[in-house]
Amino acid sequence: MKSVLGQYKQALERLDLTGVDTLFAPKNTVVESGKVEGGYADYLANHIGPELGHFRSFEFSDYAVDVRIEGDTALATETYRYTIELKDKPEPIVRQGVATSALKRSGDTWQILSMHSSSRTPKAAAPSSRK
Repeated sequence: MKSVLGQYKQALERLDLTGVDTLFAPKNTVVESGKVEGGYADYLANHIGPELGHFRSFEFSDYAVDVRIEGDTALATETYRYTIELKDKPEPIVRQGVATSALKRSGDTWQILSMHSSSRTPKAAAPSSRK
């Protein structure tokens, strides 16, 4: 189950979502930062697909995932930081993100039923009190 989420993250980092649709159940929902994007096919065609064309790089760090399995359903919460470098801007975009996904098992295969992600600018590190 964690491998499905890992494959999705790796595809984003490669800036190549070819074949990622197989990670999603036929009827699925993607929600990103307060907007229902529709199913993954809609999200790919109208949001993340075109967006990736503007990226020079997309890198995840500080990744952690917590999974709870209930029979053939799994609930996963991922936390991470990501850095995006755009082709036309010198400054990287750094965000603290979280995603919650529901996955369904069919035989030995897990597929994403619902994925909800959001992000925000990370808080600045607290100043050091050393002198």
